[in-house]
Amino acid sequence: MAAALKATCFLQLKTKYNLPECHSSRSSSTNRSFKFKPVMANLTTAPTVGISETFSRLKQQGKVAFIPYVTAGDPDLPTTAEVLKILGSCGSDIIELGVPYSDPLADGPVIQAAATRSLARGTNFDKIIAMLKEVVPQLSCPVALFSYYNPILKCGVDKFMTTLKDTGIHGLVVPDVPLEETEILRKEATNKNIELVLLTTPTTPTERMKAIVDASEGFVYLVSSVGVTGARASVSEKVQSLLQEINAATSKPVAVGFGISKPEHVKQVVGWGADGVIVGSAVVKILGEAKSPQEGLKEVEKFVKSLQSALL
Repeated sequence: MAAALKATCFLQLKTKYNLPECHSSRSSSTNRSFKFKPVMANLTTAPTVGISETFSRLKQQGKVAFIPYVTAGDPDLPTTAEVLKILGSCGSDIIELGVPYSDPLADGPVIQAAATRSLARGTNFDKIIAMLKEVVPQLSCPVALFSYYNPILKCGVDKFMTTLKDTGIHGLVVPDVPLEETEILRKEATNKNIELVLLTTPTTPTERMKAIVDASEGFVYLVSSVGVTGARASVSEKVQSLLQEINAATSKPVAVGFGISKPEHVKQVVGWGADGVIVGSAVVKILGEAKSPQEGLKEVEKFVKSLQSALL
C-alpha cells in the first residue's frame, strides 16, 4: 500500500526486485517443514463467508466493517499467525494481509520497513501460504491478500489464484495494476471465486472512478488521501464528498483506508457514510516497535479494541 498512488498508475515489471517464491502448494518442501509454535491457544470457529456476504450481513445489522491490515512475516510468521487469530477473536470483519515486496509503491515508511524486515527473515509466498493453511480454518472472518502485481506475474496468475482458493483466501487487493490491465486478473479471480478489490483515489476522474467501482468486487477501496500509506493527524474532509460520489455511482460497499489510525478517525469516516474502515500502518507500527512479539500482540489487541469501540 512508496510513491504516490496515481489515478492512472502503471505496471512495475522490474525483474531485479526480490519477489516471493511461488511453487506448487502440493509439492513444496517449505510447506512440509514449516511449523509453528503458537503463542496463544488455537481457536475453533465456523467456516467463514465471503467479503461481499460479510458486508451484506453487516448492512442488515446496521454495522460498519472493521478491516485491519498486517504485513506477513513481521516480526516473523509465527507472530503473524497469532496476530491473525487475535484480530479474528477481537471481532474484525475482514483481515487484510500484506505480502512483503521489495518495491512497495503505495506503502509509506512504516509498511516499507515491515516488508524489508520480513524479506530479510526469508519470508516468501510459499511460507505465507503454509502459515495461512493452518490459520485460516481457525478464523471466523474472511482474509484478503494485499499483493503487488510482480509477485503474481512471477507465480503465474492462474496458479496464484488457484493457490488462494485452495488456502481459503476470499479477496485480493493489487494496488499497482491500472484498470486497463485488470482483465486477466478479474477473469481468473472470478473463476476461482476470489473477490478482486479495486482502488479509487482523490485524484481519480469521475468517469474513471465509475469504471473502477463497476469492476471492483467485494468492496470499493477508497484511498483517503493523495500519497502513500501511513498514520495521519486527520482525515481529509474531501473523503465525505468522495463517498457521496461513489455511493451515487454504485450500491457496492465502500471502505476507506490510508491514514485511519485513531478512534476519532473511525467515527469521522463512519459518520460520512463509509461501509468499512481499513487500519494498516498504525497496527504494523505497534508490531514493529514492540520489545517482544508477545508485547506486540497484547498492544495490538488493546489498540484494535479501542478502534472498534468507535464503531459502537
